[in-house]
Amino acid sequence: MKLRNLLALGLGGAALGLLFVEPSLAQAPTVEPAVTAAAPVPNKGDTAWMLLSAILVLLMTVPGLALFYGGLVRTKNMLSVLTQVFAIASIVCLLWVTYGYSLAFTNGGGLNDFVGGFSKAFLKGVDANSVVATFSNGVVIPEYVYICFQMTFAMITPGLIVGAFAERMKFSALVVFSILWVTLIYFPMAHMVWYWGGPDVFADAARKLAAAGGEANAAAKAEYDAVLGDAGMLFKWGALDFAGGTVVHINAGIAGLVGCLMLGKRIGYGRDLLAPHSLTMTTIGASLLWVGWFGFNAGSNLEANGAAGLAMINTFVATAAAAVSWLFVEWAAKGKPSLLGMLSGAIAGLVAVTPAAGFAGPMGSIVLGLAAGAVCFVMCSTVKNALGYDDSLDVFGVHCVGGILGAIATGILVSPDLGGAGIPDYTTKPGELTVGAYDMVAQVIIQAKAVGFTILWSGIGSAILYKLVDLTIGLRVTQEEEREGLDIADHGERAYNY
Repeated sequence: MKLRNLLALGLGGAALGLLFVEPSLAQAPTVEPAVTAAAPVPNKGDTAWMLLSAILVLLMTVPGLALFYGGLVRTKNMLSVLTQVFAIASIVCLLWVTYGYSLAFTNGGGLNDFVGGFSKAFLKGVDANSVVATFSNGVVIPEYVYICFQMTFAMITPGLIVGAFAERMKFSALVVFSILWVTLIYFPMAHMVWYWGGPDVFADAARKLAAAGGEANAAAKAEYDAVLGDAGMLFKWGALDFAGGTVVHINAGIAGLVGCLMLGKRIGYGRDLLAPHSLTMTTIGASLLWVGWFGFNAGSNLEANGAAGLAMINTFVATAAAAVSWLFVEWAAKGKPSLLGMLSGAIAGLVAVTPAAGFAGPMGSIVLGLAAGAVCFVMCSTVKNALGYDDSLDVFGVHCVGGILGAIATGILVSPDLGGAGIPDYTTKPGELTVGAYDMVAQVIIQAKAVGFTILWSGIGSAILYKLVDLTIGLRVTQEEEREGLDIADHGERAYNY
């Protein structure tokens, strides 16, 4: 027998002898102390992308939206529109960090289905180390970055409404209305659609339920339902809105329609030429909007990954398709293709793809863009002229109608059979992003239900707020001021001095 075998036998016998002398040595295997999983740390790439996305969305508002709207009004009202958009953005920025973020993205107790609470008012408890969840398990971004990103959405949304009643509303009335509207309409809407616990919370709840024996354990099931129930009402319905079809576009678009109806038509509407004074400015603004919209849509993924790439390519192709669609439909209907038509089509495509950006496939987004360009052209020409309402810059025809089309189409285009990404399910396989069950008819019904709720919420709420402002300080400037132009009447300065 070899020496090493003799040594092995000797050592083995010695070890066996020790076990009889000290029984505790027989306890095997040794259990190592449990190691607590480290808290997730923000990835610098995700953080950098979200910082850039927030800046891009700000670019959409100032200068993008300001120049787009400014070029569409008459010379005497150019400065007033620039002032209105810039002032709204600045005021909402301050409201957001004061109480808006808290109302949108915290638990609201008994009213949690509709609005958050004040636990993070004045950004209480938030510091440079605070993080928020994204859409992947174990992935977070700094909370300050998320606050800034969502703040830019709040800043642009009431600014969109301005275009519906441009050239005739008092600046003081607009300021008061915007404060009330963003507080009572926008912040709750953002909460209802986008507030939830995040994928890790859902995954942990599913693990705990499985460990407790599943749904047969009534107490564990109640706890599970409570965790998943800590979300906004439309989120719990299962409504899909990737970047703001309901929260931003339908919300602002219906508020704009109500506003233009309550203020009445501009002096000379339907009789005088009320043509845009600078399509050059409008082109610059529209171009900046398209660039900034990549932050709006691709940034809404909250991570720099393939899903953000999907939202980006959809933002490219849907916009181009809608611009081409409006161009050729108008060319066929009126005999000439117009620059304004193509720009309007591009905005319609951006609006329509917003709720679908992270859910639809590129080919589906092209179809959506083609439909948006044609449908919004009909709304802004045929339907608007037939009904006779003075939506100055087609806020309703582009943002509300385009948003409705996009929101409902998202329920179709999300289908994996049509190249869509499918609906993520964070509970069936905790820790992995999986695609859950999908029923096209059921999802379209949910989308339509969300659209209907948004129209009622914003339409009725906005009407009440307009009336309240009208009864207190009045909504509309005098006829003399309107004829003179709001640049001088409201602000005492002109956009141009020749």
